[in-house]
Parts: sequence; C-alpha cells; structure tokens
Amino acid sequence: MTDSYSNQPDLNWSQVRETVKLLTATVTQVETGMESGDASVNALTESFTSIVDHMNAIHDLLDELEPSKKKSQALEHCDLTSEKIQESIIAFQFYDRLCQSQSHVSLALKDLSSLVDSPDRIYNPSEWSKLQQGIRSRFTMESEKVMFDAILSGKSIEEAVKLAAQVDETEEDDVEFF
Repeated sequence: MTDSYSNQPDLNWSQVRETVKLLTATVTQVETGMESGDASVNALTESFTSIVDHMNAIHDLLDELEPSKKKSQALEHCDLTSEKIQESIIAFQFYDRLCQSQSHVSLALKDLSSLVDSPDRIYNPSEWSKLQQGIRSRFTMESEKVMFDAILSGKSIEEAVKLAAQVDETEEDDVEFF
C-alpha cells in the first residue's frame, strides 16, 4: 500500500495520516527552534561567565589601589556592570522556563501523534485519559497544570491563559534570583 497525499488523494487517503504528518511537522519545527535557541543561550552563558570572571579580576585590582575619585568611579562601573549581568542571568532563567514549556509541548504532540496513528488506541477513551495524565505529569510549573486543567474542563483559551497568568504572578514572587 502506498501513501496517499492530500494534494493527490486516492482511496488510501486518510485524515488521520494527514493529522499525524502535521503533528510531526509541528514537533520538528518546535524541536529545531529549541536546538537553535539552546546553542545561542549556551554561547551567551559562556560569555557572561567570562565577563563575570573579568569583572571580578578588575574589581580585585581596583581594590588594591589607593583611594581616589577615579577608583571610586571604576568600582561603581564594576558594580553597575555586575547588576546588568544579574539582570541577564534572570532573563536566562525565564528563557529556560520557556524551553521547558516548549519541550513539554513537543513531547505532548509526539504522544498525541502516536495515539492518533494507532487504530487500536484512537477510539479508546482510556488511552486518551492516559495520554492526558502523561502530558500533565510532565509539567513542572503550576501554571502549566492550571492551564491544562482549565482547557480540559472546557474553559476557553482566554480563560485558561488568564488563570495560568494569575498562578505565574505568584510563582514569579517565589522565584529565587542569585
């Protein structure tokens, strides 16, 4: 049996196969984007680590100098630079959170594709329940769980996003910055 394509359908054409292809294409796009982003963030992390090391060395050298206005100004610039580095590290933490979320999306789409592609599982409600439980169990952030539960309970996307944002606000208050 040969595959049939939507642009040239024949008797073997199937909306399920088309769905699986679209899910696979979506997963591939998400994963490719995440890999590119990870490479960039890794390079930035290495750069910031190096900058921190150099800033510490400059600060140590300045501490050895006799007190002066220039020394004070240079130390102030070191401190301001350190603050900016900390802000960047915080931004990386939120990027890491985005990557976790995208990873969950990718895995969920793969699992969904597998279920839809399986004739003996697609019409079995317990398989769908297992899929939903498996997807939810991967979530590490409470806001993801709240959004997922809201959607499954029939809430609109807007309502689910609003509920998740409320949880995010409280989670952000609990984020420990270093």
